[in-house]
Amino acid sequence: MMNENNLSDCPLFRGMSKEEHDSFMQRNVKEVLHFEKGEVVVRQGDIINSMYLLIKGVVRTQMITQDGNTIEIDLLEAVFPLAPAFIYASRNKYPVDVVAMEPCTFLKISKSAWLKEMAGNEILLNNFLTLNSNMTVFLSEKLQMISIKSLRNKLSIFLLEKTTPEKNYFILKRSRTQLAEYFGVQRPSLARTIKELEDEGIISTNGRVVTVLERDKLVWHE
Repeated sequence: MMNENNLSDCPLFRGMSKEEHDSFMQRNVKEVLHFEKGEVVVRQGDIINSMYLLIKGVVRTQMITQDGNTIEIDLLEAVFPLAPAFIYASRNKYPVDVVAMEPCTFLKISKSAWLKEMAGNEILLNNFLTLNSNMTVFLSEKLQMISIKSLRNKLSIFLLEKTTPEKNYFILKRSRTQLAEYFGVQRPSLARTIKELEDEGIISTNGRVVTVLERDKLVWHE
């Protein structure tokens, strides 16, 4: 296969053997698409005619509001599909712009082929339903975050989601500017809030490695 990532890492193929998902790709992939850094992969409102499976690179998903502001939704890393929850919707349109953050490669699979495969493979169907359910939860949490006015509370939720009591650190994949855009604030405001958390001994940062030192102090309140 032409991808650099193991397709077993894709939530759609969890529980399937390498032979199974490689055979799936051989049957169904008719086109490979490449995008350079900064290129728009799809635009918000485009009709979804095929499943786009990101097998190399990182993309940014963002939504343009009615007043023209840009809201970053998420960063997606290979291996991951674009908008699987919308592909069979009655209004099957991309809900976001998708922009390549680095050189990216996609496999293009037709909707009919994907549906046929799921009809004959219970594991694939279950993975598809689970992924869409998880994405619904994520979008619900994203809406909750947008509705919160306090930047400190937004940042606390973000840090709690990225870590666990067992693993209290993570690597920040966004620059500080991109993280500020994600929260919908100015970069100086974000830098000030991060410094406050560091000064209070709640978190520590080392480059892009962020460590939560006092998890209980990140519990937020409106």
